[in-house]
Amino acid sequence: MPIAPWFLLAVLANFAGYVVYLTGLKRELVQPNRASWLIWSAAVLVEASTYAAVNPGAAQSIVFLISAGACIVVTIGIWQRSAWSMPTRSETICMAACLASLTLWAMFSSAFWAHMLVVAAVPISFWPTWESVGQDRSRERSPAWGLWTVGDLATLIVATRTGDVAVGNYAYILVELLCHASVWFMIGLATINPIRSLGFRNGNFYVLDKYRPAANLFSVGENHLGKAVFAAVGFAEGEPIVKFTGRRFRADQVPSLMRGGSDRFVQVTPEHFMGPSGRIDDLINHSCAPNAGLRFTDDGVVLVAIRAIAPGEEISWDYSTTLTESNWHMICQCRAPDCRRVIGNFETLAPERQEWFRARNLVAPYLRRKDDLTAAPQPPEVRIGAR
Repeated sequence: MPIAPWFLLAVLANFAGYVVYLTGLKRELVQPNRASWLIWSAAVLVEASTYAAVNPGAAQSIVFLISAGACIVVTIGIWQRSAWSMPTRSETICMAACLASLTLWAMFSSAFWAHMLVVAAVPISFWPTWESVGQDRSRERSPAWGLWTVGDLATLIVATRTGDVAVGNYAYILVELLCHASVWFMIGLATINPIRSLGFRNGNFYVLDKYRPAANLFSVGENHLGKAVFAAVGFAEGEPIVKFTGRRFRADQVPSLMRGGSDRFVQVTPEHFMGPSGRIDDLINHSCAPNAGLRFTDDGVVLVAIRAIAPGEEISWDYSTTLTESNWHMICQCRAPDCRRVIGNFETLAPERQEWFRARNLVAPYLRRKDDLTAAPQPPEVRIGAR
């Protein structure tokens, strides 16, 4: 029996979506909500089983089984990069609904109502991701959402061609389609048009396009050292510029001899470093007379302007403001009038310079005095620029 083209499209689009998302996760181009993915793994596994029970022999059941396996793989990848935190109320409700559906199916052999309960749980499971994307669209800017939407649409067409109009045949597909499409269009709103979230640019398809917002905040250019980040717009003193991201490494995991792209490690605790993110924050250079500084907040590590920054001006910060490592040194060529020539840890700064950074909460927490830790100011929301 020949394979129906819509069925093939559904399988390929869904599978490609997971491959693209996993690649983006590995390169830290996405910051997924781990609770949502944990719930989706449980829900899609239950759904694949109950859908097959409600619709025996349906071709779309194969699509759901593939999605279930891939979803679990993504979830494992996410949780390997995460730390545990208590689930929110919506996450708890959704997990309870998934557990109830399993119980209902196991105890009463009611596959239909177990299936419908999971259908109801799906929008709840998307809520943490909607919240995350609402705060920062760059967390989920992946072509995968467009691919999953296309896959859901193809799956819906496969279902309609069977001629079965039962509720159990369409409910889950429609809910998945609407939820995937909602995220796709939410991330698409940050670009010129929603189709950009698929990765199209200048007539070409970029699977790992990092997507630029309509108003870029930065430009990457060259200075006497190589690549540098320049302000494309003005930043006022104290204004957040960009959030630093990256995977955490223990100090003993950081390369002892760092060269080129491997030297983008920022110390964030006495025992841990933040690795390269593959984004704009990797390219921001050191200066002994910086116009920005790192501020450690409850929401992460944020670069803020320490004076007004004009459009076209290079953005820089002082690398010593996070370092406790006594064996690390760097020859400085920043060309600032007061260049220190050799960059070391925080203790190598002049005492008055240390106090200057401390007074403005521009040092890592482990470098502050104890009496400075009581009321550290929190910056306003960060404008996310081109990554």
